[in-house]
Amino acid sequence: MIVVVSAALFTVADRVAVHYADKEAARLAAEKYGYRDSTDGHLDVSIDGFPFLTQAFSQDFDHVELDAGKFTVDTTGNAQGGYLPVERLRIDLRHVRVTSLTAREAEADLATGDVTLSYDALSGAVSRLAASGGSVHVSQAQGSAGQAAKVKISGTIRGRQGDGEGTVLAQGNEISLTVPGSAQPVATWRVQLPENTGFTEARSTPDGIRISLVGHLVNLGASRFTR
Repeated sequence: MIVVVSAALFTVADRVAVHYADKEAARLAAEKYGYRDSTDGHLDVSIDGFPFLTQAFSQDFDHVELDAGKFTVDTTGNAQGGYLPVERLRIDLRHVRVTSLTAREAEADLATGDVTLSYDALSGAVSRLAASGGSVHVSQAQGSAGQAAKVKISGTIRGRQGDGEGTVLAQGNEISLTVPGSAQPVATWRVQLPENTGFTEARSTPDGIRISLVGHLVNLGASRFTR
């Protein structure tokens, strides 16, 4: 009976500890990467595995999941009205080791995940940046390859009819959109990603642009200003 009670108490303590750790990790991620910068934005961190306390004492965690959405990113030049809402960001971290408790730093062997951008969000961003008072519609197109996703674009862009195909290019931690009739991107947005993580593939899907990311020996710090 004592063994059963002790096991139950340990389980409760373990779950309480992991709940607190999830909340604290989410707070630190928001502080560093800004994934919760809008009123309807969300950011959740889940530390998987049992017992959590054993992992915590060893400062080594098998699997940490980050799920964020409804936050915005700015253009690299901070263009007025150029903000781009991100529908969802998902990052899975494997074999996370705490390297400094005082600096709240950690390192993950592997990071995988994806970013989802809605066509409505892309349409709104391009309309604000280049439509000269009108609106531009961005939708799915066939022919995505590698880090370049094809999109259909319709509307007047900078005084010219811009119907045709455009390209969403994802490289490093930047996403750019090129419209018909222009060799230069209409905008480039930067997504704050963990160090040593970058985009690997972009696809045009019915639900939006899906961008895959991968990182190795990923450094996780406490503040975006120490990156």
